[in-house]
Amino acid sequence: MHERIEHGIVHVTVETPRLSAHVLVAGPPDAVPVVFIHGNVSSARFFGRTLADGASRWRGIAVDLRGFGHSEPKPVDATRGLSDFSDDLDSVLDAEMLHLDGSPVHMVGWSMGGGVAMRYTIDHPGRVRSLTLLAPMSPYGFGGTRDDKGTPCQADFAGSGGGTAKPELVTRLRERDRGAESPFSPRSILRSAYMEPPARLDPAEEDTLVDAMLDTAIGDASYPGTSEPSEHWPFVRPGALGVNNAISPRYCDLGPFAEVDPRPEVLWIRGDADRIVSDHSLADLGYLGEIGMIPGWPGPDVFPAQPMVSQTRAVLDRYVVAGGHYQEEVIAHCGHSPHLEHPSEVLGLLGAFVGRKP
Repeated sequence: MHERIEHGIVHVTVETPRLSAHVLVAGPPDAVPVVFIHGNVSSARFFGRTLADGASRWRGIAVDLRGFGHSEPKPVDATRGLSDFSDDLDSVLDAEMLHLDGSPVHMVGWSMGGGVAMRYTIDHPGRVRSLTLLAPMSPYGFGGTRDDKGTPCQADFAGSGGGTAKPELVTRLRERDRGAESPFSPRSILRSAYMEPPARLDPAEEDTLVDAMLDTAIGDASYPGTSEPSEHWPFVRPGALGVNNAISPRYCDLGPFAEVDPRPEVLWIRGDADRIVSDHSLADLGYLGEIGMIPGWPGPDVFPAQPMVSQTRAVLDRYVVAGGHYQEEVIAHCGHSPHLEHPSEVLGLLGAFVGRKP
């Protein structure tokens, strides 16, 4: 075990049978445990302020997923969907040094981390006391689906997977570009896509988060992953390795969350101006084709924009029919990162939600 303390947050290296994981911990050891799961091209450090501000309310635990932050960059088997991440998370939460003793935890997942949290709840429903979905990815993956049932636009799931990543972002991540000259640099993506302009972070916090983005492992087995040619527009389909393939609808189907039992209560927090997870997402090739940003778009009958928010709502509505409950909170003037853009509001919502759970 390796441990250091920075700004009241303990950085711990947890050795598990699956991987060596970097974990951030804040708050009293005997407080209610709340586990935070970050999104794509980020790390546990995206929850640094949330951990620090919530340390008087709960014991916050934020885990770097494999290939992100300072966790081991093991290959991601995309054919398992998000299960590599879910299994890793379970092994970390079982680690003796975290002293959870198998007890249920409150879980908070942001963006892709929301999908990981849903996958974890499907796999280990008794381990989740409550689930907070913070601007979560669609339960039916990212890209290439047409309706709230997650029906693929093409049988080979064209328009999703590793080949849909912005090549210049991948290059600038690999080159560890900390500047803002390019609209595709990590810093520019943080400012204009992760958050809704004109929202800006304190310069020191922004630098920390840019560094967290740059710690993403780059390659076929990590981010963004492999791709294959397709005969269908936009002429690329998912491969079998890497993060972006793990969140492709070819392999990622979280629809079974609607039938989970026992059913933890769900808090769904999202921004009203999210540019990444939206029914009109600027990261969705279907929508980009519709607005003329990608040539050759075959039209809405063939490849409509993915209704990401509608897909999440459809699964959660089915969850209610099965006996579950969810609460949706939409934050005004907010993009893809409510906990960064409106930290006090999110902390209040989360504190009230976690605080009322037995």
